Amino acid sequence: MIVRIARDGVSERLLGKRHLNGKPHISSISPPFALPGGEVRISGSGFRGHEMRRPRVTFGDEPGGVVIAAEEFVVARVPETAFSGPVIVEPDGSKSNGLELRVAVPIAENLHPVTNPAMDAEGNLFVPFSGSRGQKVPVSIYKIDTGYHAKPFLSDLMNAHGIAFDREGQIYVSSRQNGTVYRVAPNGTMSAYAEGMGIATGIAFDREQNLYVGDRSGSIFKIARDRQTFVFATLEPSVSAYHLAFGPDQSLYVSGPTTSSYDAIYRVDPHGDSSVFFRGLGRPQGIAFDIDGNLYVAASFEGKRGIVRVTPDKKAALCVSGQNLVGLCFAPGKAAVLATTSAVFHLSWNIQGLPLLQ
Repeated sequence: MIVRIARDGVSERLLGKRHLNGKPHISSISPPFALPGGEVRISGSGFRGHEMRRPRVTFGDEPGGVVIAAEEFVVARVPETAFSGPVIVEPDGSKSNGLELRVAVPIAENLHPVTNPAMDAEGNLFVPFSGSRGQKVPVSIYKIDTGYHAKPFLSDLMNAHGIAFDREGQIYVSSRQNGTVYRVAPNGTMSAYAEGMGIATGIAFDREQNLYVGDRSGSIFKIARDRQTFVFATLEPSVSAYHLAFGPDQSLYVSGPTTSSYDAIYRVDPHGDSSVFFRGLGRPQGIAFDIDGNLYVAASFEGKRGIVRVTPDKKAALCVSGQNLVGLCFAPGKAAVLATTSAVFHLSWNIQGLPLLQ
């Protein structure tokens, strides 16, 4: 660090590249992935101009909103029209180096997802249009093909929530309106598979093709292939929904926001014994795993909303910044599909997801 005493006697710290070439310099962007509207922290040096005004920040060619500005960092909001590309900070018209931010691309809008989207073996996406509880919507589930064309797939199902596939490619959908899980054939033919699931929300299959259903009032049900049903585990009731995913250890992981602002991810072992896997999230919702056993959850962490990664040794960090995220699923080509309360996005992420049917 070099400290120069200014004429008014106030010290001016010149850090990093600025003291070498007089230009601002970006050293990192955190997180390096974002949705339009998300906030990122740009770290480096020389971001405060001589006139002490906020610098200009551009994402590609699009100007972003500066939330906080200091000499060594800037917090900026990604503009709604931004695409992946270099981020540049300009204090007093002097441009920094450019550092890439990967921005998710919208693929479908005007939806109402409430949890993870689901992808079939052909790469088609299925997204619920849930509506508020008791609301009758014209389309219950949309199908988005590999060309990102969305079309109605299923109607007449009240408050569709969780979606999962069995090994035969049949779709299972929970209804939080009537506590029923429906089995849906590829042509859209629907029949009741299991009833009496309370406020049925998240669903997931284990390796033996048993189906697990989260009742947000406190129960996790297990439905065997012969449809025998019993309470598998009991957790604290959720104010919103349970979201389920199996980890590589074959344990069931469950998220569900409560009245606390310091919520947990629960681990339920194959015997139904539950424990807290990680605590410290705000309103955790949809979850998924990568092949290395890292858990990803749509939640707030340390006051920032997005996708939070929790490692097997329980280290957490925000890895994608974005508002109103409710879930995600991994896609072929080391990519992910992210769902907000109104839209679905594609993100080139360089992460290989864990197959849902192992």
